[in-house]
Order: sequence, then structure tokens, then C-alpha cells
Amino acid sequence: MGKMVIYPGSFDPITNGHLSILRRALTIFDSVTIAVASNPIKKTLFTLQERVEMIRESVKNDDNVSVESFTGLLVDYVGSKKTNIILRGLRALSDFEYEFQLSLMNRKLNRNIQTIFLMTDYKWFYTSSTIIKEAASLGGAINGLVPEIVCTKLKERFGFQ
Repeated sequence: MGKMVIYPGSFDPITNGHLSILRRALTIFDSVTIAVASNPIKKTLFTLQERVEMIRESVKNDDNVSVESFTGLLVDYVGSKKTNIILRGLRALSDFEYEFQLSLMNRKLNRNIQTIFLMTDYKWFYTSSTIIKEAASLGGAINGLVPEIVCTKLKERFGFQ
């Protein structure tokens, strides 16, 4: 079994920026598990199952990628997967501050956990799930920013065809 990394997030919804990070990770790691977080505190547009299904459809042609949901502490989930590596994507300095805090907390909870950061491609620097949802809610063109299945689901959710 090769080196596996866990790529966690809410992915509400997954974007092409997320997929860019995923595909770059596949050049470093033998396999990637996308771990979709169930966080009852966070208000999501899509249910956990909808997010998992959209991601599975988006990565169906990517070898060595699995998609799962999880609840509870990320460090516990990572440990259950027989790896100790978490992958996170960064866009800007503000992302780094938040991700750095999370990384330190994860290390406090489990000293064996390592977090690897990949910078987003410049093409995706300005995109986020939040901004894409906002644009979609107002009928904005989001084609090319998200996988086709996500584009379709966002249009359906907001009543645009």
C-alpha cells in the first residue's frame, strides 16, 4: 500500500480549484481520500449525501481517489484510515492563518498528524465555494468554475435553468 493523504473539507460545493489541488496531490501521493465533513454547526447549501454524490461524479475518472464522509474529529478519522497526512489547499494569506491554527490544533490532538499545504493555481485564486454559491444564487454564470454536475445542481437549487 502506497502513501495516502486525506483531503478534508465541507466541499459545499466542490470547485474546480479543489479538483486542481486534488490532481496535483495525485502527482505526490499514491492515493487521495476526499473526506467530506459533517459539521452540524456549519450551515450548508447541500446535504452531506448530495456533496458526496457530486464529488464522486466529479472524480469518477480519477484513479486512486475515494470519497467518504466523516463525523467527529478529523484526527480520529485520519488515524482510522491508517495514514497521518492531511492535505489542505491555500489561496491567500487569510487562508494560511486559519489553516495554520487548524494544523496546530490537530497536532495538539495527535502529535503524529502532519498537514501538507498546496497553493492553489493562480487560475483559481479568487474562487471559493461561498463566492460561487452567491453568484449562482443571483443567476451568475458559474460555468468553468465548478464541475458540470455542480453547475447543474446549483442552477436547480436556485431555480435557474
